Amino acid sequence: MRVRNLQDLEIIKNSHLPDLNVRLGIASADGYQVLCCTGTGCSSSGSKSVIKALNHHIKSQGLQDRVRVYKTGCFGFCKMGPILLVHPGQVFYCLVREKDTEDLVVQHFKRGQIVERLLYKEPAEHKTHPHMRDIPFFQAQMRIALRNCGLINPEVIGEYIANDGYFALYDVIHNKKPQEVIEIISKSGLRGRGGGGFPTGKKWAFTAQAKDFPKYVVCNADEGDPGAFMDRSILEGDPHSVLEAMAIAGYSIGANQGIIYVRAEYPIAIKRLELAIRQAREMGLLGSRLFDSEFSFDIDLRLGAGAFVCGEETALLKSAMGQRGEPRPRPPFPAVCGFRNKPTLLNNVETYANVPIILRKGWAWYAAMGTETSKGTKVFSIAGKINNTGLIEVPMGTTLRTIIYDIGGGIPGGRAFKAVQTGGPSGGVIPAHLLDIPIDYESLSRAGSMMGSGGLIVMDETDCMVDIAKFYLQFSQDESCGKCTPCRIGTKRMLEIMERITQGKGEMEDLEELEELARDIKDASLCGLGQTAPNPVLSTLRFFREEYIAHVRDKTCPAGVCRELTDFVVDPAKCISCGICAKACGVGAISGEKKKPFYIDRQKCIKCGACQARCPKEAIFKAAMGGEVTDANKPGDNRTAYPTS
Repeated sequence: MRVRNLQDLEIIKNSHLPDLNVRLGIASADGYQVLCCTGTGCSSSGSKSVIKALNHHIKSQGLQDRVRVYKTGCFGFCKMGPILLVHPGQVFYCLVREKDTEDLVVQHFKRGQIVERLLYKEPAEHKTHPHMRDIPFFQAQMRIALRNCGLINPEVIGEYIANDGYFALYDVIHNKKPQEVIEIISKSGLRGRGGGGFPTGKKWAFTAQAKDFPKYVVCNADEGDPGAFMDRSILEGDPHSVLEAMAIAGYSIGANQGIIYVRAEYPIAIKRLELAIRQAREMGLLGSRLFDSEFSFDIDLRLGAGAFVCGEETALLKSAMGQRGEPRPRPPFPAVCGFRNKPTLLNNVETYANVPIILRKGWAWYAAMGTETSKGTKVFSIAGKINNTGLIEVPMGTTLRTIIYDIGGGIPGGRAFKAVQTGGPSGGVIPAHLLDIPIDYESLSRAGSMMGSGGLIVMDETDCMVDIAKFYLQFSQDESCGKCTPCRIGTKRMLEIMERITQGKGEMEDLEELEELARDIKDASLCGLGQTAPNPVLSTLRFFREEYIAHVRDKTCPAGVCRELTDFVVDPAKCISCGICAKACGVGAISGEKKKPFYIDRQKCIKCGACQARCPKEAIFKAAMGGEVTDANKPGDNRTAYPTS
């Protein structure tokens, strides 16, 4: 069916609305709707086999008329996957396996009894929550960019339309002038969610003012930060929101062609984008004369090979044109000279995902959320040393404490929170004493970090901040395109210093040299990769300088992480002389006799940790390097023992 007018949209909406209303709790149903996450996380945990088994048992029990299973995008609670959400009632089942499906069908769908063992249980209080709305992970969230993820089937365009999809595009084309649309986006306060936070409306206005033609609308879907998967989840769970937003942007700036630059490592996102584009073209929502107007707009995909530097806009545009992905000096900015040297509007996935709902609900509605300078909500992926890993969306200005403890569930094992890395390799660490900092662009910048695309990596007392900074610096150095000397050579020199420090070969002068090099690289690098690469080092030097000093002056790693600065030691009081550690050691560094504590030879030990992993009594621990191993060498005495992961 080709959609030509508002009535056609309404017909499609009304045909899918009954199912949607059941999921929204607006209407009751005779039977059950089972929503199963088929995003990357749950798919890798076996959600596809769960769906297949569910359908098999539903059919074998003769329930196919009363129970329907739907694919959805990411619910966000990735640690608990595969996830099933059953309507009516919002019953939340987690960690569901293929073997559990028969019990679900017989007990819940046939007898109407909830399967208790598959419900979510809070790790700390062991409290069971049958309903999604009661789970703390979801309670502090506000899903705007993620509004359709976990709610609709991303492979059915009618379900997107049922939740007001493409109505904003129709309204823009028939009822608004391009400048009006840009003014609405500007007044909303929406800022770029890709990292820089540049005002979206201003970027649209600059591109609209460019005189050259043709113009292009480009979507940056090349998120490369370690631990980040915000854009991927939106594309997997709600691809049409991005297509609709790009068409709106094209109408606003005078462009007829869009390009989505997505990394090839996102097979599910690519598959669903291809399907969504095909469906939109078949319905006339992409292509020529949209809604029988004079406006035409189409979208193509370009696949990236996973180079981190291609997240920078000029490098991305070069790669999209089939050239080597290297940044170039700016100005001219892409708004003037971008794809094929023509005016180009470039935003990331999350930025576009906000556009249709802003136009549907109004700029004032969106601007009422967030802080004075950072409006709306922000999507974050939370990972690392935290109980509830996954994807969340919260209003700007939400504190780190709320994210880490209320939503994230705190730190596993009762350990102490130490720091969180925000903004990926380009960001910095926020220490424990700043837990109440509001998450917005300015607050993070003042703390020496940045918003970035939204990756949050949580660290606890077992993490070495010097080692963490070295890891991120190594990542940036590896991903440098090599075009400019400050980034290519400067990050290599910084990494060499960091390696010396973590090996116990550093000098106090190295700390000054690190800071001097870092500031030179920030000032002189060509693009954002080099300009932000020193941030992890600078922020850890600022907040955890004492750890650097311990590595340099005392030749110890306070967290017991850096191999060259720690020893593996046997606690004689715990050792039962079982010999398992000696068998696990591949270099013959462990010896002992029956009924006597075993001993680790420091000269032979390669510090691989195999002995500690195999010890049944946890008698082997990490300790500060140096000194004789005696009966006194146990935690709390003359050598310092450190907790290990």
